[in-house]
Amino acid sequence: MQGRRYPVGIQDFEKLRTNKCVYVDKTDLIYQLVQKNIVFLSRPKLFGKSLLSSTLKYYFQGRKDLFQDLAIEQLEKDWTEYPVLHFDLSTLKNIDIKYIPNKLDGMLSDYEKIYGKNPSKVTSGDRLANLIVSAHAQTCQKTVVIIDEYDAPMLDVLHDEGNTLEVRRLMQEFYAPLKACDADLRFVFITGITKFSQLSIFSVINNIINVSMQPEFSAICGITEKELHTVFEQDIAILAKEYECTPEEMRIHLKERYDGYHFSGKSADIYNPFSLLNAFDAKEIKSYWFSSGTPTYLIHQLHHFGTDVTVLEEIEASEEMFDRPTEAMSDALPLLYQSGYLTIKSYDRDLETYMLGIPNKEVRVGLMEHLLPWYTKRSNMVNGGFIQDFCRALLREDLEKAFVVMRAYLAGIPYPDGGKEILNDMSKNEYYYETIFYLMFSFMNRHIQTQVKTCRGRADMVMHTPKAIYMFELKINRPAEEALRQIDEKGYMIPYTADGRKSIKCGISFSTETRTIEEWVIKED
Repeated sequence: MQGRRYPVGIQDFEKLRTNKCVYVDKTDLIYQLVQKNIVFLSRPKLFGKSLLSSTLKYYFQGRKDLFQDLAIEQLEKDWTEYPVLHFDLSTLKNIDIKYIPNKLDGMLSDYEKIYGKNPSKVTSGDRLANLIVSAHAQTCQKTVVIIDEYDAPMLDVLHDEGNTLEVRRLMQEFYAPLKACDADLRFVFITGITKFSQLSIFSVINNIINVSMQPEFSAICGITEKELHTVFEQDIAILAKEYECTPEEMRIHLKERYDGYHFSGKSADIYNPFSLLNAFDAKEIKSYWFSSGTPTYLIHQLHHFGTDVTVLEEIEASEEMFDRPTEAMSDALPLLYQSGYLTIKSYDRDLETYMLGIPNKEVRVGLMEHLLPWYTKRSNMVNGGFIQDFCRALLREDLEKAFVVMRAYLAGIPYPDGGKEILNDMSKNEYYYETIFYLMFSFMNRHIQTQVKTCRGRADMVMHTPKAIYMFELKINRPAEEALRQIDEKGYMIPYTADGRKSIKCGISFSTETRTIEEWVIKED
C-alpha cells in the first residue's frame, strides 16, 4: 500500500509503465479511437492529452510489451509497427516568434536523420511531406503523425493581430501536408486546448474528425467516478486516515474539489486527473491545477470582452456558442469552456441547449483569486490574510465580522479604471461593487446567484449554505435600511420560505466617497 507510485509529472507512457506507476486503463477507448483516420481532441491543460499522445505513439510502434494486462491487449491482434512522427509543440510556448522556424527545423531534423532529407525540400511543410512519404516507402507501412498542443504558439499571440498573422502563416505551412499526404498516412492525432478554424488544420483538412464532444470519448482523458472508486480505493482510505475522516467523507471532499467536468451532453462525471493524482501523492487536498500557472491569456480575454463574471455559474448556450473557433470569438465563452474554467452541467435535447457552469471548488476559488486583484487593483489580497479572515468569519456565520473585514479591504482599493468618472455613473458603480462583492463571496464555494429574478424585481445576490439562505441587497450612497426594506417590499425571500433553512436578509450601503461599505443591517426571519 505504501509503495504506490503516481505518475505525477510523467507524460511518457513507457516511463509510466516501466516505473510501475498507477495507471487508469483507457486503452479500450484508444482502440476505438485508432479506427478513425484524422482525429482532433480538445481538452483543458494538464488533463492527460500529452500522456494520451505518448500512449498512441507506443501503440503504433507495436510496443505490445507496454500494454500487458491492459484492455487493448485482448482487442488488438496484429500489433503492426508503423513509422511515427510525434511533435510536441508545447516547446513553442512563450518564445519570440522569430525562433519558431528554428524550433520546427530541429523537430524535423531529428526525423530526417532516420528517414532521410531531400535538399530540394526547404519549407517546414515540404520537409514534413517528404518525411511522411519517405517513412511510408522505407517501412512499407503508412505513417502515423501525432501533434500534441498544436495551438500552443497561437495562444501566445491571441488578439495580437500583427503577430497572429505571422504565426498563422508559419503553422499553416507546417500543417498543409496532412491533407496532401493522405494516401501515405495511417492515422493522424492532433490535440490542443482550443480550436482555430483559420489554421489549415481546420480549413484545409476537410476530413478531420473532432471527437472532443463525442460521448464515447468523453472519458478518454480524466478520471471517472467509477475509476476513482475502484482504481483508487486504497488511496482514498489512506487520504481519509490522514485527514481523520471516513473514506465516504473523503470521497465527498474530493468530489467537491476536483469533480464536475463533462465533455458532452451524456458525459460521465470527470475528475481532474492532475489534481487528483497530486493529492494522492502529496496526501494533501490543495488546488494543484490552478496553481500550476496563472491563466494570463484567459484574464486578458475576460478583460478584452468585458465579461460579466457574476453570471459564470449558469450560462445557457448552444454548442455553436461555446465550441466555436477561438479566433472567431465575440465573447470569452469558447475560451472559458475549452480551457476548462466552464464545463457542461446539463443538456436539453429538445431545445438543443447546454447549461454551462464552473466545474468545482478548485476552479471557482482559483479563478476568483486571480480575478479579484484584477478588479480591485490590489495584489496583496492573499498575503494580507483577507481571504482567510473573511472566509473564517463566514464559516462561523459571523456576518458582522465578515463585513468588518470586507470594509477594511475595500477601503484600500484605488479608483477603478476611469477614476472618479465611473463612480458618477450609478449603473456602472453598482455593477462594479456587485462584481467585487460576488468575487469575495465566491471564495466560500457556495451556490451564489446575482440579479436573481423574482415576480417583482431582481434581488442583487443570493447565497445558499447548508444552514441558511442569505439575501443581499446593495445600495450606493443610500441607507442600508432602504436596501432591507426593498427585500421585504419586493418579496425577494418568498420563493425560499418553504426551504427549511434559516432566511437571513442583509442590506448593505456602499459609499462612493469612501469607496467601501458605509453601513449594513442584518435581519433573520
